[in-house]
Amino acid sequence: MGKVRLQDVAKELGKSVKDVRELLKAYGIEKSNFSHLEEEELQIIYDNFGVEKEEEKQEELQETKKEEKRQEKKEQKQPKKESVKLEKPKAGFHEKKESKSIPKAPPPPPEVKEQKTEEKPKKETVVEKKISKEEQQVLKKLEQQIEKKKKEEKKEEEIKIVEIPQIITVRELADILKVPPNQVMAELLKRGILATINQTIPAEVAVSIAEGMGFLAEIKSVEEKIDQEEEEEPSENLQPRPPVVVVMGHVDHGKTTLLDAVRKTNVAEREKGGITQHIGASVVELPDGRKITFLDTPGHEAFISLRARGAQVTDIAVLVVAADDGVMPQTVEAINHARAFNVPIIVAVNKIDKPGADPQRVRRELSELGLIPEEWGGDTIFVDVSAKTGQNIDQLLEYILLLADLLELKADPTKRAKGTIIESKLDKQKGVVATVLVQEGTLYVGDIFVAGTTYGRVRAMTDDKGRRLKSAGPSTPVEVLGFEDLPMAGDTFKVVPDEKTARQIAEARRLQKEQLEKVSRGLALEEVFKKIQEGELKELKLIVKTDTVGSLEAIKKSLSDIHSQEVAIRIIHGDVGGITENDIMLAKASSAIVIGFNTRPDVKAKEAAEREKVDVRLYSIIYELIDDVKKALKGMLKPVEKEVVLGSAEVRAVFKIKSVGNVAGCYVLEGKVVRNAKARLIRNGVVIYDGKIEGLKRFKEDVQEVAKGYECGIKLKDYNDIKVGDVIECYEIKLEQAQL
Repeated sequence: MGKVRLQDVAKELGKSVKDVRELLKAYGIEKSNFSHLEEEELQIIYDNFGVEKEEEKQEELQETKKEEKRQEKKEQKQPKKESVKLEKPKAGFHEKKESKSIPKAPPPPPEVKEQKTEEKPKKETVVEKKISKEEQQVLKKLEQQIEKKKKEEKKEEEIKIVEIPQIITVRELADILKVPPNQVMAELLKRGILATINQTIPAEVAVSIAEGMGFLAEIKSVEEKIDQEEEEEPSENLQPRPPVVVVMGHVDHGKTTLLDAVRKTNVAEREKGGITQHIGASVVELPDGRKITFLDTPGHEAFISLRARGAQVTDIAVLVVAADDGVMPQTVEAINHARAFNVPIIVAVNKIDKPGADPQRVRRELSELGLIPEEWGGDTIFVDVSAKTGQNIDQLLEYILLLADLLELKADPTKRAKGTIIESKLDKQKGVVATVLVQEGTLYVGDIFVAGTTYGRVRAMTDDKGRRLKSAGPSTPVEVLGFEDLPMAGDTFKVVPDEKTARQIAEARRLQKEQLEKVSRGLALEEVFKKIQEGELKELKLIVKTDTVGSLEAIKKSLSDIHSQEVAIRIIHGDVGGITENDIMLAKASSAIVIGFNTRPDVKAKEAAEREKVDVRLYSIIYELIDDVKKALKGMLKPVEKEVVLGSAEVRAVFKIKSVGNVAGCYVLEGKVVRNAKARLIRNGVVIYDGKIEGLKRFKEDVQEVAKGYECGIKLKDYNDIKVGDVIECYEIKLEQAQL
């Protein structure tokens, strides 16, 4: 049995939707007007309202029977009166005759009585026939009235249930409620809102107006309605689609060269050397006709920026490692990024033709990071290739297709197109141009679409070789013209039925984005315990950056020793060096907390952390770090000390003064430098000194503070190892209550 809506059941039983909802609420079941009902819920409704319906029918039948009896009684009374009136004159007539003819013998009384008795039933039968016809007419009229009432009730129920979209104008609300716009504007004035006929009004206000007019209203976004319709449509035409592959790895390990080798090897001869890379992705066709889509933004920075916006674009990651160089910091970072989003990895050991190449060394180093080769009993595919000579490129592509077959990548090309924005730009001649990777359905020229907070119509499409297309299927990257505004990389791209729907969805997303920007924030350490209690947090993800390898290993071991039944601690990325913008983006995408041990975030990282609301914790004592994580898991965090950076200055000269020591000649880069404030000396992203500003001079005069853009002399307390290029950061400590 298919699922039945609450609204349909209410109509069937002749009840209002509100009554049915209240009945379910009494049993502890919350349902909306248009939600589907389970068998148990249907049974509850029929058990309660079904009995009531039968009782109502019986009552109606009893009432109709009573009415019929009353009518019969009335009709029976009427013929009796008529018979009396008819009998009296006859009796009088006979009496007169009898009085005039006294000597004659009177007629026998029995005969006269028999005649009278015979006449009575004849007259009564005639009356009964007339009554039966009238009764039938009355019953027909009653049935017609009952049917009309039922139809009116059904119509009223249909009219009274309305859906209010999130973005609605006065005119649209008037059309939905079937009332003049002036009436809606008058209702708005009562609520203190002055709006024109084409002005948008809040959905909550529209609902209150509809309810005030006797309608049963519910807020439902157009996007939810479309998604619900698409979910109800079964995808029976699933077909295999090409895999989407991203190439990652360290700088100068041959990512771009490998991509060029793949394209030149497998593209048709007439197109060799003439490939024009118009867009951020390209399609490679193999001799057997199968295709692979490669992203032309192979760096993990682009990969993480797409992931940070929730875009599930890539199916497989190819990790390029140079055989003569081995595993490097960005290699480790790329592995952590792929693992954070559960993307399978294929390792391409490049530059095997160079002298000094050692593919086995790469395998040993990667096996220590958890990527164990298949030949060693692991599950990671390793392929030794040479991007320069083209050696084993075909084998790499075969392995990619093999992994794609194991993943069973399928899509329905008959549906409306869905995809993701890979990149976008503003062209002087074409206007807004965006690269779209179609992930499901087929995109056609002329389709109306919505992408993020913008919308438009597909005016033209070109593939990665600049050729015009009329349609594009799943896993096909295309360059699309027709956007109203510039979309963001990672925005979802969806084809919708009409332009009105697209505009409503885009407007709703824009408002939602504005609200999220005001409220949204990353995960804070103070909120960990609250998330655990609510059941939202099952895994505490951390990004650890330290000053030395020894510190990193010690912190990893200490954190791994912390055991909790409710939540597991997982270090998704650990490295040596300063905190970068890429670390912040990874933390935002994976809802992680950044922990820095004797390291500092650079300027871009600070800005990104403030913008993305990512919690960055800085420590100089390891046991404080471990204690804070333990307390967060137990919900025992005390009021925290918040560091407020006042400013920073760059050391441009060092002056040696007798009886004073080394004085740093500085230029204030941002904020201000304050005398007697706390300060730290940073060299190459690592904290060298943490103390206090003992002296601050401008020219020869002592000053209290120096603002941005001015030069000054800074003397650090009990410290003289200052070098040109160092950064002196001035800060103060404030106590804040922990928020749980």
